[in-house]
Amino acid sequence: MALCLKQTCLIQIKSLMQAVCQRFLYTSASKKLYLNGLKQWRDTCYKHSFCNRQHRACVNKFKHVHSSVKTESLVDEHNSPENKQSKKEVEHVPVMVTEVLELLQLKEGQLIVDMTFGGGGHAKEILKHTPNINYVASDRDSFAYNKAVELAASLNCGKMWPVLGRFSEISTNLHNLGIQPGQVDAFLFDLGTSSFQFDFPHRGFSLSKNGPLDMRMDGNRFPDQPTAADVVNTLDVADIEHILHKYGEEKKSKLIAHAIVEARYAYGKFTHTKQLAEVVQNVFNSDVFRQDKLSRPAHLATKTFQALRIFVNDELNEINNGLHIARHYLKSNGICVVISFHSLEDRIVKRHFHDIDMDQESNITLHHHFRNANLTFDMDVVKNDYLKKLWEPVSRKVLEPTEEEIQSNARSRSAKLRAAIKL
Repeated sequence: MALCLKQTCLIQIKSLMQAVCQRFLYTSASKKLYLNGLKQWRDTCYKHSFCNRQHRACVNKFKHVHSSVKTESLVDEHNSPENKQSKKEVEHVPVMVTEVLELLQLKEGQLIVDMTFGGGGHAKEILKHTPNINYVASDRDSFAYNKAVELAASLNCGKMWPVLGRFSEISTNLHNLGIQPGQVDAFLFDLGTSSFQFDFPHRGFSLSKNGPLDMRMDGNRFPDQPTAADVVNTLDVADIEHILHKYGEEKKSKLIAHAIVEARYAYGKFTHTKQLAEVVQNVFNSDVFRQDKLSRPAHLATKTFQALRIFVNDELNEINNGLHIARHYLKSNGICVVISFHSLEDRIVKRHFHDIDMDQESNITLHHHFRNANLTFDMDVVKNDYLKKLWEPVSRKVLEPTEEEIQSNARSRSAKLRAAIKL
């Protein structure tokens, strides 16, 4: 009787595991998942006596795995969370507010340009701290722009101008507001994605909630802009690998790229975030989560989603352009405060504030600039091109959130703050 139960359990497990594999991708990775799972439970069956209770628990575990693979229904745009929560305030916890306020040294009548209004967390704290201030609230996301319009309408003092546009468009928007270069007291950048972009599944940023594979921060403002689905459905293995390696710093970029291309040829185009997350997860011979640099659980597809998001929105070029424009519009001794959330963003900010050319090799010394004995340099060229500083960093080291803030706001755990004064 016991042997019969063991065999029955193995048969059901095998059928469920096959169903898991057939749902999305039957590659070497899924074969390993299937074989390892089957071997694990075969060993369990024959090492221990089996009863009906154990049999049910064993099968239910794989039923749970199978059910997790099922594609969740898409969020209907007419019933999207944005429409449902139009009258409800979206909760947004700003990062490192205390440090930002200390660095800005706000005074009445100053002109502050917030390049990433987002959920308005920093803007509300700044306006609360210094009500009589001139505030430009810019964001490329139309939902954030609408929130800025609502906040501007509710103000009883001070001036606030909501602006819709990318970093590279801010010079045009400031010119339309009558703001000239050299008139801005401070710029604030809070890079990365906003909380509401993760919270609304139909935006395509979230790993925990299924939705269309979009990831465009501009939404439908630029209809010709490719989505994340366009990227994974059209590019070849080499291009996808390059994107994942460069923008996600993913060690298994080649395996993931091959898995994505195999999946789309075998089962059709990617349309949802859950589909892509499951394919990436299947490449790894581990659980659904791994640890990040702070030993916190991170989904296996986090770096893949980050890479696609950065590529789709051209984020790194936008940051570079935004910092150039910020310096152009800042007053002398004006300050630029930037909060970044991963090394690629922070690297660009660091190079700007330390006057290092973007194309220059890392850690190159002044001596290496003049190693060619066949060339001579005029002393004025050396002073103006190599020794003249454009920024003065406020702090030599990067600022990070406190342990208390990380515990209260988990999304702040990877934040890095840099600030510099225009010379």
